[in-house]
Amino acid sequence: MTTETTLRGALGGTPTPRRDSPRRSARARSVTSRRAGAPWAFLAPAIVLFVAFLAAPILYALYLSFRTEKVSGLGLGPGSRVEMWNGLTNYVNALADPEFLGSVGRVGLYGLVVVPVMLGSALLFALLLDSRRARARNFSRVAIFLPYAVPAVISSLLWGFLYLPGVSPFYWIFEQLGWDVPSLFSSRLVMFAVANIAVWGGVGFNMVVIYTALKAVPSELYEAAELDGASQVGIAWRIKIPIVLPSIIMTFVFSMIATLQVFAEPMTLRPLSNTISTTWTPLMKVYRDAFTRGDLYSASATSVIIALATFLLSFGFLRLVQSRAFGQEENR
Repeated sequence: MTTETTLRGALGGTPTPRRDSPRRSARARSVTSRRAGAPWAFLAPAIVLFVAFLAAPILYALYLSFRTEKVSGLGLGPGSRVEMWNGLTNYVNALADPEFLGSVGRVGLYGLVVVPVMLGSALLFALLLDSRRARARNFSRVAIFLPYAVPAVISSLLWGFLYLPGVSPFYWIFEQLGWDVPSLFSSRLVMFAVANIAVWGGVGFNMVVIYTALKAVPSELYEAAELDGASQVGIAWRIKIPIVLPSIIMTFVFSMIATLQVFAEPMTLRPLSNTISTTWTPLMKVYRDAFTRGDLYSASATSVIIALATFLLSFGFLRLVQSRAFGQEENR
């Protein structure tokens, strides 16, 4: 490049293209690659934890569900236990097991009791707290939400001792009044005893979700409805509930998943009552097969069935109601 060409470019003429040196190009590529890799560096710990503690155990359980163990002799010597391919036999045996089918039936009845009562109570409390006439909102909100912060094992123990006739203060009061109240651990009432613990602990969370959605509704809608002569009940039924319907559906899905996976409450109450068996729920059967009988293969197949049932029910329900609740029309 001559001095004349350089001066022409400086004085406004056509500038001469400047060629980057190979060292500068390599430096630019290095900076670009570092910027592109920065997000992956931040995501790496989460990805490693996800693969190690979620994806890998799921894949291993799926692998074990197709295997079995062949025992020869007394099963004590080396080589007496051999793992082998078993196909779909574990799944067939699980679906034909009367204990598993009985636990599914109990969970179904449990869900019919828990989900409507819990969501109905949560919706009612949310509407009451959102009412203009409500008093002590902060205290009421914390008081209703507080049981959700209690671990399931602790709440089960608390209610379990309240259910025991020998130590419960309620049974002592009933006895003083001359009332003959049956034990909640009887075979006819134990379902409601377990359901009560779930309702007590789950109402607060669902109430907060619905109440948060109600607080996002513009107050102008309520004022316009009041000017038109609508009552508070009419406003709640015709405005508030339809607007928070997506939140109600979300809490319903969460409640349905929690119902299918109920474990802590009946497992904690089981030592206090002989009416709760080791296979009272599907997850209790999985626990019994895996850690009491040592049959990891059948337990893995049963857990895969439970996971698939949970996914299909949740996904199917969301597909059924998404166009109405979330305003999404299916592309046909």
